[in-house]
Amino acid sequence: MPSNDPKDTINQIMALAVSGDIDAQLNLGLMYEQGEGVPKDYSKAMEWYKKAEEQGSSDAQVNIGMMYIYGLGVQQDETEAVKWFRKAAEQGNPHAQNNLGTMYTEGRGVRQDETEAVEWYHKAAAQDDVCAQTALGWKYHSGLGVQKDDAEAVKWYRKAAEQGNGNALFNLGVMYANGWGVPQDDDEAIVWYRKAAEKGNKPAMEVLRSI
Repeated sequence: MPSNDPKDTINQIMALAVSGDIDAQLNLGLMYEQGEGVPKDYSKAMEWYKKAEEQGSSDAQVNIGMMYIYGLGVQQDETEAVKWFRKAAEQGNPHAQNNLGTMYTEGRGVRQDETEAVEWYHKAAAQDDVCAQTALGWKYHSGLGVQKDDAEAVKWYRKAAEQGNGNALFNLGVMYANGWGVPQDDDEAIVWYRKAAEKGNKPAMEVLRSI
């Protein structure tokens, strides 16, 4: 009979990781990073992420980048984080592409470049990365890195809203309330504010309380 003992499961994952299984190496890294089933150990987490990365795992590259962002098991280094995000982004990893967009937006580890940020957000958004879709909505609404285009902003907010992103739901409500990129419609705005509030969006809750 299969064992239900968590230790057996951990031993199985560790054996697979040692044998070179990429998914097991990545999972073991996560376990050490989060302290799930094993004592939290950022150095060991990095060790297993590096082993998975050496076999081409873009998810491991993203995780290594995040370790450098927060200084977990390594000295905090945003330039190094960008290097790892870029490696994964160039493999087509949407999370890395979104992260790279954010780094360019905020000028962290790279010179601030809104146009470059938009390019990476587009790559991630095309793969349905909800954070990138929301970010693109803001870029088009604000005219940052692109020509201001509220109809395009609404398009990206809607895509993210359809995936349940609270910020996008709220922003879509704002667009309807002000008639930006869509016909002005207070009732439709309230519909989106309510959906955002259901996701725990505090600005939406505040707007609804004030109505």
